[in-house]
Amino acid sequence: MIIAKLSPAFAALLLLAAPQAGFAQKQKSDIPPVAFGENAPKESTAEEAAPAVQRTYAPINYDPAVDPENVWVLDLSNGQRVKIRLMADWAPAHVERIKTLTAAGFYKGVVFHRVIDGFMAQGGDPTGTGQGGSELPDLKAEFNPMPHVRGTLSMARAASDDSANSQFFIVFYPRFSLDKKYTNFGRVIENMEAVDAINRGEPPTNPTYIVQASLESDKLPPPPPPAPADAAISADALSAPIPPTK
Repeated sequence: MIIAKLSPAFAALLLLAAPQAGFAQKQKSDIPPVAFGENAPKESTAEEAAPAVQRTYAPINYDPAVDPENVWVLDLSNGQRVKIRLMADWAPAHVERIKTLTAAGFYKGVVFHRVIDGFMAQGGDPTGTGQGGSELPDLKAEFNPMPHVRGTLSMARAASDDSANSQFFIVFYPRFSLDKKYTNFGRVIENMEAVDAINRGEPPTNPTYIVQASLESDKLPPPPPPAPADAAISADALSAPIPPTK
């Protein structure tokens, strides 16, 4: 008798749960099981596979004019401009490193050499191989509790926690297994669609690259579109091995 009375309610719960279960399965399958460093889990966690409503984080609603010295501006070879809020409160040394290298023109012409659909776009290596960096010493990790959500700017590293240097990555899709394992130090605040348009590949056949990197306070206008000759990447750089750890 009790079962008969509960059956309609139970059926209704099943109908409500089915779309959520389908979404959770799609979310899990959309995240490639590719480790980002030797210490990263090989598969997404149950937390990542849960419906997005259980892990929701508000975007950073930020006006670049408020603090232009902490807005990183990337003009890409796809003709798009991206603005990223640098969060010195989360990782002061990493923010300072990005500013130092940007002021030196380090990132000009640097490609996104490792771009995984549904995961992230990695750049910051002037050799385009994933093995290079700047001449500055490696940074000590500044792991923090901020989540790796869509648009997160985080620092790439090798197996050692304290091996980040110049390489960074921008997350396409939430990847909470990276939290407290990679230094999260910013988030895209304008034109994430331009990041979505970065060419995929490990390495990409025709990699997207940084035409100009600056701070909002520099007030640099967008550069003219690159000529076809400027967009050519050497065959040596494209054929070099890409290690999975950085």
